[in-house]
Amino acid sequence: MKIAVVCANGKAGQLIVKEAVNRGFDVTAVVKGENKSAAQNVIVKDLFNLTAADLADFDAVVDAFGAWTPDTLPQHSTSLAHLCDVLSGTDTRLLVVGGAGSLYVNAEHTACVSDGADFPEVFKPLASAMAKALGELRQRNDVKWTYISPAGDFQADGERSGKYILAGEELTLNSKGESIISYADYAIAMVDEIEKGDHIGQRISVVRE
Repeated sequence: MKIAVVCANGKAGQLIVKEAVNRGFDVTAVVKGENKSAAQNVIVKDLFNLTAADLADFDAVVDAFGAWTPDTLPQHSTSLAHLCDVLSGTDTRLLVVGGAGSLYVNAEHTACVSDGADFPEVFKPLASAMAKALGELRQRNDVKWTYISPAGDFQADGERSGKYILAGEELTLNSKGESIISYADYAIAMVDEIEKGDHIGQRISVVRE
Protein backbone atom coordinates (compact mmCIF):
# COMPACT_ATOMS: atom_id res chain seq x y z
CA MET A 1 0.00 0.00 0.00
CA LYS A 2 1.08 3.55 -0.69
CA ILE A 3 0.47 5.96 2.15
CA ALA A 4 1.36 9.58 2.85
CA VAL A 5 1.80 10.90 6.38
CA VAL A 6 1.16 14.63 6.60
CA CYS A 7 3.22 16.36 9.33
CA ALA A 8 5.45 13.27 9.49
CA ASN A 9 8.09 15.04 11.60
CA GLY A 10 5.80 15.30 14.62
CA LYS A 11 5.96 12.75 17.44
CA ALA A 12 2.83 10.91 16.33
CA GLY A 13 3.73 11.26 12.65
CA GLN A 14 7.20 9.78 13.08
CA LEU A 15 5.89 6.73 14.95
CA ILE A 16 3.11 6.13 12.40
CA VAL A 17 5.70 6.31 9.61
CA LYS A 18 8.00 3.91 11.47
CA GLU A 19 5.19 1.41 12.06
CA ALA A 20 4.10 1.53 8.41
CA VAL A 21 7.65 1.24 7.05
CA ASN A 22 8.32 -1.74 9.32
CA ARG A 23 5.30 -3.47 7.80
CA GLY A 24 6.59 -2.95 4.30
CA PHE A 25 4.34 -0.09 3.23
CA ASP A 26 5.46 2.43 0.62
CA VAL A 27 5.51 5.54 2.82
CA THR A 28 5.88 9.18 1.84
CA ALA A 29 6.50 11.85 4.46
CA VAL A 30 4.88 15.23 3.87
CA VAL A 31 7.04 17.76 5.71
CA LYS A 32 7.84 21.46 5.58
CA GLY A 33 11.60 20.97 5.75
CA GLU A 34 14.12 18.20 6.32
CA ASN A 35 12.55 14.76 6.68
CA LYS A 36 13.19 13.40 10.20
CA SER A 37 11.04 10.30 9.76
CA ALA A 38 11.85 6.81 8.46
CA ALA A 39 9.86 7.36 5.25
CA GLN A 40 11.50 6.31 1.99
CA ASN A 41 9.94 9.17 0.02
CA VAL A 42 9.39 12.83 0.80
CA ILE A 43 7.15 15.67 -0.32
CA VAL A 44 8.54 18.95 1.01
CA LYS A 45 5.50 21.18 1.12
CA ASP A 46 3.32 23.06 3.57
CA LEU A 47 0.09 21.16 4.24
CA PHE A 48 -1.96 24.13 3.02
CA ASN A 49 -0.16 24.07 -0.35
CA LEU A 50 -0.85 20.40 -1.08
CA THR A 51 -2.77 19.77 -4.30
CA ALA A 52 -4.89 16.92 -5.63
CA ALA A 53 -1.97 15.96 -7.88
CA ASP A 54 0.36 15.64 -4.88
CA LEU A 55 -1.88 13.08 -3.20
CA ALA A 56 -3.40 11.38 -6.26
CA ASP A 57 -1.40 8.15 -6.11
CA PHE A 58 -1.92 7.21 -2.46
CA ASP A 59 -4.20 4.55 -1.02
CA ALA A 60 -4.36 6.44 2.26
CA VAL A 61 -3.33 9.80 3.70
CA VAL A 62 -2.71 10.20 7.44
CA ASP A 63 -3.33 13.64 8.90
CA ALA A 64 -0.98 14.00 11.89
CA PHE A 65 -1.34 17.78 12.08
CA GLY A 66 -1.18 19.43 15.48
CA ALA A 67 -1.41 23.01 16.73
CA TRP A 68 -1.33 24.22 20.31
CA THR A 69 -0.95 28.01 20.41
CA PRO A 70 -4.10 30.17 20.58
CA ASP A 71 -3.44 31.79 17.21
CA THR A 72 -2.95 28.45 15.42
CA LEU A 73 -5.78 26.41 17.01
CA PRO A 74 -8.24 27.33 14.20
CA GLN A 75 -5.90 25.49 11.81
CA HIS A 76 -7.28 22.20 13.12
CA SER A 77 -10.39 23.05 11.12
CA THR A 78 -8.76 24.77 8.15
CA SER A 79 -6.07 22.11 7.64
CA LEU A 80 -8.59 19.28 7.78
CA ALA A 81 -10.92 21.11 5.41
CA HIS A 82 -8.05 21.61 2.97
CA LEU A 83 -7.11 17.92 3.00
CA CYS A 84 -10.77 16.98 2.52
CA ASP A 85 -11.07 19.35 -0.43
CA VAL A 86 -7.91 17.92 -2.00
CA LEU A 87 -9.16 14.32 -1.59
CA SER A 88 -12.81 15.03 -2.39
CA GLY A 89 -14.40 12.47 -4.69
CA THR A 90 -11.36 10.18 -4.74
CA ASP A 91 -10.88 6.65 -3.38
CA THR A 92 -7.91 7.78 -1.27
CA ARG A 93 -8.76 7.34 2.39
CA LEU A 94 -8.09 10.06 4.97
CA LEU A 95 -7.19 8.95 8.49
CA VAL A 96 -7.06 11.64 11.15
CA VAL A 97 -5.02 11.64 14.35
CA GLY A 98 -7.71 12.97 16.66
CA GLY A 99 -8.17 14.04 20.25
CA ALA A 100 -9.77 12.45 23.32
CA GLY A 101 -11.61 15.50 24.62
CA SER A 102 -14.52 14.94 22.22
CA LEU A 103 -15.15 11.34 23.30
CA TYR A 104 -18.58 10.92 24.89
CA VAL A 105 -18.99 9.99 28.54
CA ASN A 106 -22.70 9.09 28.44
CA ALA A 107 -24.86 6.78 26.35
CA GLU A 108 -26.90 9.71 25.00
CA HIS A 109 -23.73 11.28 23.52
CA THR A 110 -24.58 14.67 25.01
CA ALA A 111 -21.55 15.04 27.34
CA CYS A 112 -17.88 14.85 26.40
CA VAL A 113 -14.64 14.26 28.28
CA SER A 114 -13.78 17.95 27.93
CA ASP A 115 -17.03 18.92 29.70
CA GLY A 116 -15.89 17.22 32.90
CA ALA A 117 -15.04 19.25 35.99
CA ASP A 118 -11.65 17.55 36.22
CA PHE A 119 -10.68 18.30 32.62
CA PRO A 120 -7.64 20.64 32.75
CA GLU A 121 -8.58 24.22 31.91
CA VAL A 122 -5.37 24.65 29.93
CA PHE A 123 -6.41 21.96 27.42
CA LYS A 124 -9.98 23.17 26.87
CA PRO A 125 -9.20 25.48 23.92
CA LEU A 126 -7.36 22.65 22.14
CA ALA A 127 -10.16 20.16 22.85
CA SER A 128 -12.72 22.67 21.58
CA ALA A 129 -10.77 23.33 18.37
CA MET A 130 -10.36 19.61 17.67
CA ALA A 131 -14.03 18.90 18.45
CA LYS A 132 -15.05 21.64 16.01
CA ALA A 133 -12.88 20.09 13.29
CA LEU A 134 -14.41 16.66 13.96
CA GLY A 135 -17.91 18.12 13.75
CA GLU A 136 -17.08 19.63 10.37
CA LEU A 137 -15.52 16.36 9.20
CA ARG A 138 -18.74 14.51 10.01
CA GLN A 139 -20.51 16.68 7.41
CA ARG A 140 -18.24 15.43 4.62
CA ASN A 141 -19.69 12.56 2.61
CA ASP A 142 -17.34 13.22 -0.33
CA VAL A 143 -14.27 11.87 1.49
CA LYS A 144 -13.50 8.37 2.83
CA TRP A 145 -12.47 9.56 6.27
CA THR A 146 -11.77 7.82 9.58
CA TYR A 147 -11.08 9.77 12.79
CA ILE A 148 -9.13 7.97 15.50
CA SER A 149 -9.26 9.36 19.04
CA PRO A 150 -6.59 8.26 21.53
CA ALA A 151 -7.29 7.44 25.16
CA GLY A 152 -7.43 10.28 27.68
CA ASP A 153 -3.82 9.85 28.76
CA PHE A 154 -1.96 9.98 25.43
CA GLN A 155 1.69 9.30 26.25
CA ALA A 156 4.28 10.50 23.75
CA ASP A 157 7.10 8.45 25.27
CA GLY A 158 5.05 5.50 26.51
CA GLU A 159 6.12 1.93 25.73
CA ARG A 160 5.01 -0.07 22.71
CA SER A 161 2.99 -2.87 24.31
CA GLY A 162 1.63 -4.09 20.97
CA LYS A 163 -1.86 -4.53 22.40
CA TYR A 164 -4.84 -2.21 22.32
CA ILE A 165 -8.62 -2.22 22.60
CA LEU A 166 -10.55 -0.81 19.64
CA ALA A 167 -13.55 1.19 20.85
CA GLY A 168 -16.12 3.60 19.49
CA GLU A 169 -17.41 7.09 20.24
CA GLU A 170 -17.40 6.71 24.04
CA LEU A 171 -14.48 6.98 26.46
CA THR A 172 -13.50 3.37 27.14
CA LEU A 173 -11.47 2.12 30.10
CA ASN A 174 -9.24 -0.95 30.11
CA SER A 175 -9.39 -3.78 32.66
CA LYS A 176 -7.41 -1.66 35.11
CA GLY A 177 -9.89 1.20 34.83
CA GLU A 178 -7.43 3.32 32.84
CA SER A 179 -7.85 5.48 29.77
CA ILE A 180 -4.27 5.39 28.53
CA ILE A 181 -2.32 4.68 25.35
CA SER A 182 1.19 5.36 24.10
CA TYR A 183 1.89 7.07 20.79
CA ALA A 184 3.62 3.82 19.71
CA ASP A 185 0.53 1.66 20.37
CA TYR A 186 -1.67 4.32 18.77
CA ALA A 187 0.55 4.05 15.67
CA ILE A 188 -0.12 0.29 15.55
CA ALA A 189 -3.87 0.96 15.67
CA MET A 190 -3.58 3.59 12.94
CA VAL A 191 -1.69 1.28 10.58
CA ASP A 192 -4.08 -1.59 11.36
CA GLU A 193 -6.95 0.68 10.33
CA ILE A 194 -5.13 1.65 7.13
CA GLU A 195 -4.79 -2.06 6.30
CA LYS A 196 -8.36 -3.04 7.13
CA GLY A 197 -10.39 0.06 6.28
CA ASP A 198 -13.30 -1.05 8.44
CA HIS A 199 -14.50 2.34 9.70
CA ILE A 200 -15.10 4.66 6.75
CA GLY A 201 -17.04 7.75 7.80
CA GLN A 202 -16.65 6.92 11.50
CA ARG A 203 -14.84 8.10 14.60
CA ILE A 204 -13.23 5.28 16.58
CA SER A 205 -11.01 5.27 19.66
CA VAL A 206 -8.20 3.16 21.09
CA VAL A 207 -6.97 2.36 24.59
CA ARG A 208 -4.13 0.16 25.86
CA GLU A 209 -5.17 -3.30 26.98
